[in-house]
Amino acid sequence: MKKVLDGYGAYLLLERSLSDNTLKSYTADVQKLLTYFSDKKINYKEAKLLDFQSFLVFLNDLGIASTSQARIISGVKSFYTYLLSEDIISDDPTQLLEMPKLSRYLPTVLSLQEIDMLKSVVDLSKADGARNRAIIEVLYSCGLRVSELIDLKLSNIYAKEGFIQVFGKGSKQRLVPISETALKEISMYMLDRNLWDIKPGEEDFLFLNQRGSHLTRQAVFNIIKKSALDAGIKAVISPHTLRHSFATHLLEGGADLRVIQELLGHESILTTEIYTHIDMTYLRDTILSYHPRNKK
Repeated sequence: MKKVLDGYGAYLLLERSLSDNTLKSYTADVQKLLTYFSDKKINYKEAKLLDFQSFLVFLNDLGIASTSQARIISGVKSFYTYLLSEDIISDDPTQLLEMPKLSRYLPTVLSLQEIDMLKSVVDLSKADGARNRAIIEVLYSCGLRVSELIDLKLSNIYAKEGFIQVFGKGSKQRLVPISETALKEISMYMLDRNLWDIKPGEEDFLFLNQRGSHLTRQAVFNIIKKSALDAGIKAVISPHTLRHSFATHLLEGGADLRVIQELLGHESILTTEIYTHIDMTYLRDTILSYHPRNKK
């Protein structure tokens, strides 16, 4: 396989005169497809159009932005053009491959600058200001569902180890690395939270309202909506937009699709086998290497 990928790299460099950055992006995107095929036990030389369409649905399920999907398709198509030119395959199965219609309905993906804008417009002079900044950062840095965020407990945060324990759909548990930026925002919020009158039974919930009860889904939606309005972001966004941004930024940074899937706690409808176990150290290294919050 390495010989084929090296040949493809030479093809991009010599015959298509692509820049080093584009060459690296195309090669990385092809590797994502090959990893998916390997997991599904599909021989890349024998893959059919339906296999590629399934791959795109897989990307869509992960919440990968349509622009990133389009770039991946471009790389995959060029790879199969190369395979055909070298007589490694006799027919190009990607010739009729197009973006799935459902991709146009993907939620907006924000840039890192736009996410910072969401945080910067929060009024820290208000009692809930530090909390709202922490909510935005945790949603983005950890890729949480809104239901996972409101259920997050203080006892689920392992700051020293750099992880949080998350309970997703069906109460399935996973460990997700948390950035220093997110931990700092939580620490700032805790200074205010410690002054609030907390209702019995609510003490362990991280995010509370000022009446001492844990937040509702609607409250989180309202916080994100108001921040977007104040920041002048015209796209319609929701807490889930930050989750999609988390996944897309990791993908664009070069992270492995299986790791993104593990971090999101997402079981693709296409995948029935249990995911390959991923070491916690590798998960954390992925965040540190590929998430923009950790780039120096």
